[in-house]
Amino acid sequence: MEALEGKVVLVTGSARRIGRSVALALAEQGAQAAIHYRGSEAEARETAALCGGQSFQADLADVGQIERLFEEVLAAYGRLDGLVNNAAVYRRMPIETTTAEDWDGLHAANLRAPYFCCREAARIMRAQPEGGRIVNLSSLGGLRPWAGYAPYNASKAGVIHMTRSLSKELAPDISVNSVAPGVIEFSDEHAPEVQRQIDATPMGRHGTGAEIAEAVLFFLRCTKFITGQVLAVDGGLSQRA
Repeated sequence: MEALEGKVVLVTGSARRIGRSVALALAEQGAQAAIHYRGSEAEARETAALCGGQSFQADLADVGQIERLFEEVLAAYGRLDGLVNNAAVYRRMPIETTTAEDWDGLHAANLRAPYFCCREAARIMRAQPEGGRIVNLSSLGGLRPWAGYAPYNASKAGVIHMTRSLSKELAPDISVNSVAPGVIEFSDEHAPEVQRQIDATPMGRHGTGAEIAEAVLFFLRCTKFITGQVLAVDGGLSQRA
């Protein structure tokens, strides 16, 4: 596996939760994590300080701000070796109450934004002799349906198919893979709906941000001959009937 020492990796939505776990894991491996945030400025600055890097603000629902974000990262570091598309919106949307604005807003965050982040990353990576790597965070919801979450499930299924499509389009310079988390929690107190999912998980517990980070780092380090793949990190939940 390639070493991550000295590599520059942009992690979207990395002020908190899974994105923060990925950024911290990158820093532990000697990589430079560029911390993106939308509104959590204080947490982003704290994460950046822990990683020894910089934080960058952008609303990824705005393609113009995506373009600015990548320009700022390139100006700060002079290169981009990896992109982790982590930022997303998770909302229950029963079909009876979902509006067109609800649908459009969720898909702008969960599918359109990662696509245009991939576009901007590819422009930079293709200009580098060594290319780069992209890891898209999808979800167990993109692999199996959850009632009441159809817009979210559709957006994450879109991320999975986008990953597979871009793995062909961006080869051989750039590998594109996806990590699909199952139930990932950051506390021991859970809503009943979440607890039911945990109880149904064969491993008998929820996952952690560090476990998702481990899978992300695998794709950032492994041979580029592994591309277009989706790795479910879900304690076996996707295998339940």
